[in-house]
Amino acid sequence: MLSQPHVPVSRRTFLVASAAAGAITGLASGPARAATRPRPFGRYGSPATRPDPKTLYVHPGGAGDFTTVRDAVAAATGSGYTLVIAPGTYRQTVAVDPGRTEMTWIGASENPRDVVIVYDNANGTPKPDGSGTYGTTGSATTTVQADGFTARWITFANDWLRADHPDITGTQAVALKVQGDRSAFHHCRFLGHQDTLYADSMALGTFARQYFAHCYAEGDVDFVFGRATAVFEQCRFRTLNRTDLPNAPYGFVFAPSTAGANPLGYLVTRSRVDSEAPDGHYKLARPWVPSSDTTARPMLTVRDTWLGPGIDAVAPYANMSDTYPWQSMRFAEYRNTGPGAAVPVPENRPQLTSRQARSATRAAYLGDWEPWKEAC
Repeated sequence: MLSQPHVPVSRRTFLVASAAAGAITGLASGPARAATRPRPFGRYGSPATRPDPKTLYVHPGGAGDFTTVRDAVAAATGSGYTLVIAPGTYRQTVAVDPGRTEMTWIGASENPRDVVIVYDNANGTPKPDGSGTYGTTGSATTTVQADGFTARWITFANDWLRADHPDITGTQAVALKVQGDRSAFHHCRFLGHQDTLYADSMALGTFARQYFAHCYAEGDVDFVFGRATAVFEQCRFRTLNRTDLPNAPYGFVFAPSTAGANPLGYLVTRSRVDSEAPDGHYKLARPWVPSSDTTARPMLTVRDTWLGPGIDAVAPYANMSDTYPWQSMRFAEYRNTGPGAAVPVPENRPQLTSRQARSATRAAYLGDWEPWKEAC
């Protein structure tokens, strides 16, 4: 992904302060909540009354089995573990490797603002051992490679800021990289700036289905990107303001890199795109054709979604490289509303027909996997 300049340092202060505030107040926001949840893990039990030996409890103050998410994941060897995570700001990187399948993370307070997993590596951040920089993939605060992963009520964040590191040009800073098949995120938040949410697969030719429901993602440059087959349903995407750039565009919401052999990329449905930035200062998407897969044909369908005035309605798509123009990719819209969904120049906004739209559904994208039926 291409580098772009940075936003004010105050944004990091906001991310960390809001997370800390949620961690402090998450279990005691009122008398009723305090009275009905005497234990730190609420209706999910506690270490002393665990419903299943494969349920592990994480509490930063020591009231659980582990004080960090990373240590709990390390202990969850094998398949089928559940992590119940108490409110707190967990400043660490975490990786779920391919062997830890069917894992579930649950934010105990059922409020994603209360449980925050955050770190601040970027693409160009030097590694402590002097072996180079982390790269985009290595910058991820949380990496999920296992199949069957589910998260509920969790915030995944990367609070690295360009303004803090003017000497670093690799400004991609991933909050979550998810590569596993059947990966589901319900009521989660993804906070960052460039390359916030990396919805990908384990390898070229390996398809990964992912589902995001009632989630929130924010950023500025390509902040939802990758080659997964991903459905975003009833999600909110927010583009951030920037004071470091004099002119539009400030950035891009989506940058899919769908493999050419994959018939399905990103589907955004019944969602919302709004902005902190001035009107028309963001593009909806641009195609990412990585050097590792020059045969990629990025695919994005946005349907039944409200697009705010922050989106450039005249030219909502742009090229990442003139070698791969967006017009040759698989971008389409259907029945979107809002000022950013206007169609003043029809050739700039490909629209599905009603017949084509019948194939642009979560069921068509995800097949026999139906994560929307899981209890939340």
